[in-house]
Formats: sequence, C-alpha cells, structure tokens
Amino acid sequence: MILHCVFLRLKYALSDEEKAALYRDITGLKSLIHGVVDIKAGPNVSVEGLDGGFVDGFVVTFESADARDVYLTHAAHVAVSERILAATDGGLAGILVYDLEI
Repeated sequence: MILHCVFLRLKYALSDEEKAALYRDITGLKSLIHGVVDIKAGPNVSVEGLDGGFVDGFVVTFESADARDVYLTHAAHVAVSERILAATDGGLAGILVYDLEI
C-alpha cells in the first residue's frame, strides 16, 4: 500500500468555505478512482509549530503503487490538482508531496 501525503500552503485570501469545497472535491476522488482505499483532508492541527507554512493537506491511501500511478493521470485527479495549484501560495512551491510505502 502507498500513503500519499500532500501538504499545502493555501493562499491566505481563501475563505473557509472555499477550503471546505476543496477538501470535499479531494475526498470525493475516492469514489471516482479505482484503487483508492481512503482519503482524509483538512487543516493541520499539530501544536509543534513545525509546519513550515503548510497548514492544510490531505492523505490518500492506495492499494498499490500502480493504483497511485493511475490516480496521478486520472482526469478527475487532474481537474482537482489544477484547482489545488490555483489555490496555493506560490503555485508548485506551495505543495509538498511525500509518498510512503506501508
């Protein structure tokens, strides 16, 4: 299984409603893309202060690396990714991705 962790530095001007809609679109990918086991999304709740400005994010659990690879090119993921990119501070600089085999 693959744990796909995505940390976001969203634009300060993004409203809570816009963030909530983005989270819904991200978690909705579970029902659209085969091989997605689970998706969790939301704001960082750590008290350590080590977020480096990445205070939002999501985690996707995949059945396999192959399922992750299908997800990356799936039209629904691409559409949500474009929305995420437009919502981040600094474009790609506002996104950190870390995949972990579990």
